[in-house]
Amino acid sequence: MCKMTEKEGEERAPVIEETSQLLNPFVHRLELDTAYDKFKLVFMSIFVLPLRVLGIIICLLIAYVLATAGLWGLSREELAAKPMSGWRRVMKELVRWGVRGVFTAGGFHLVQVKGHQAHPKEAPILAVGPHSSYFDALPIVVMGAPSVVAKGEVTSVPFFAKYIDYTQPVYVWREDPNSRQNTIQEIKNRATSKEDWPQIMIFPEGTCTNRSCLITFKPGAFYPGVPVQPVIIRYNNRTDSFTWTWDGPGALKMLWVTLCQFHNFCELEYLPVYTPSEEEKQDAKLFANNVRQVMADALGVPVADYTYDDCRLMHKAKLKNLPYQTGLIEFQKLRHRLGLNLKNVEEELLSRYADIATSDGQITLSDFATHLGIPESEPALVDLFKLYDKDHSGTIDFREYLVGYCQYSQPANTEDTLRWAFKLFDRGGKGCILLEDLIKALRASLDMTEEETQRIFKQADQNNKGYITYEDFEAHAKRKPEYAKIFLTYQESVKNGTRPRLAHLPPPGKKKAD
Repeated sequence: MCKMTEKEGEERAPVIEETSQLLNPFVHRLELDTAYDKFKLVFMSIFVLPLRVLGIIICLLIAYVLATAGLWGLSREELAAKPMSGWRRVMKELVRWGVRGVFTAGGFHLVQVKGHQAHPKEAPILAVGPHSSYFDALPIVVMGAPSVVAKGEVTSVPFFAKYIDYTQPVYVWREDPNSRQNTIQEIKNRATSKEDWPQIMIFPEGTCTNRSCLITFKPGAFYPGVPVQPVIIRYNNRTDSFTWTWDGPGALKMLWVTLCQFHNFCELEYLPVYTPSEEEKQDAKLFANNVRQVMADALGVPVADYTYDDCRLMHKAKLKNLPYQTGLIEFQKLRHRLGLNLKNVEEELLSRYADIATSDGQITLSDFATHLGIPESEPALVDLFKLYDKDHSGTIDFREYLVGYCQYSQPANTEDTLRWAFKLFDRGGKGCILLEDLIKALRASLDMTEEETQRIFKQADQNNKGYITYEDFEAHAKRKPEYAKIFLTYQESVKNGTRPRLAHLPPPGKKKAD
C-alpha cells in the first residue's frame, strides 16, 4: 500500500508530475514488407540456411568438447574459489574461438570494434548495454569471455552451461533469500582481489529492450565502487531481426530471419573508463545513473526509469483487456516516492483501474462518475478528477491514478472521515443507514437522484439486509477510497459556508450534544 499522508502527497506532487515522454522499450515489430526481403528470406531458407545450421552444430560440438575437457575435474565451487590458470586458460581461448565460429556460421562475419578494452586492473567491471538480444553473447566472446553474472537456472541448460561455466560466472540463485547480498559481495571480492580474475561483465539493465532508450541500471555492479568501463552494442542491419523483447516476435522466428541475412552487422564500442567519485562510491544508484547517462549520450538515446517490474505490469494489463502500455509507469520511481508494493499494484490497484477505465485504457470524468455513482456535475467529484488528472488532458492514465490514489484518496480514508460521513447519512443516530435516509442526505449534499442513490445502496448493503451498518459502509468505502476525499471536500464546503449543513449534523469540528 501507499505510505504517504495527504499533506506529504501534496508537497511531493510537483516532483511526481514530471515524467518523460512515453517510450515503450519493450515492444518490437519485425519489418519484412518489401518484395526483396521476402525473396531473400525464401532464397536463403532454401540454399543457405541448411549449411549455416550445419556449421553452427559443428562449432557448438567442437566448443562443447573443448569446454568439457578444460573443466575436467573441476567443480563449480572450485571454479568460484580461484581464477583458472595454466593449460585451462589456454583451453579457454580455444573454447572462445569455437563459440566465435558459431556466430561466424550464423552470418556474423566481422564485428567492428571501436576504442580499447581496459586491463582488468584498470577496470575490473564491464557495464554493457543496451541489452536487447540473445545475440549479445557475441560481444562476450569478442571481449575475451569475461566472467558473466548469470541466473543459476542456466546451469541446467544443455551445451551452453559448459560455455558459461568456462567464464567463471557469478551465479544468482533466486531460491536463496540471501542471493542478492551474496552476489554483490562476490562481485566486490573479485573486483578488489589481487588475484588474476577475469573482468566481470554485466548487463545492468537486467532485461532486453528495443534500444530506443536505456532503462534503469541495477546497482549491483556498482556497489564495489571500483572503476567501470562502459561498453555499448550496436546492430546496424537494415532488417532488425536481433531485438527480442517482451512484446514482439518469438525467439525462433528471430533466429530464422537472422540466419537468412547475407551478413549480420554488430559493432562494439569501448568508452573511457569511468572512475567513481567519493560520493558515487557511497551511493551505488548515483554511480549507476551517471554511467547510464554517459552511455546514453554516446548512443544518442534518452534514459527512462523503466525496469522489469514494468514488464510484469504490462503483462497484467493485457490480461485485464487493457492496452499493454497501461503498465508503463516507471514503477521503481513511483515505488520509492509513494511506498507502493508491486504485488498490491498488480492484484488490487490495477484491477480497480480496469474496472473504471474504458477500452482505450484511460479514465474519463464520465467513467469516474459512473464508477462512484455520483453525477458528473457534482463539484466535489470534478475537483477530485482534476487532482488526479495531473497533465490536464481530460483523462486519467494508470500512473496518474496511482499518484492520485496515494496522494489524495487513501490518506483521506481515515476512521474519523468515515465516522463523520456515516453520521451524514445516519439520520436520527440509529446506528444504521436506511434507504430513505440515504436518498434525502445524498439529494441534499451531492444533488443525487433517487435511482443513483439506490444503486449505491445496493452495492453497500451486504447480504441484502435492507439497511447499511457501519461495517458495510466502511467496507464499501475501502473498495472505493475516492469517496473519502469527496466527503472531505464536502465537509470543507460546509465549513466555508458554500454548501448548506444538513440539519441533523453539528457544525464541522464540533460534537453533537447528547
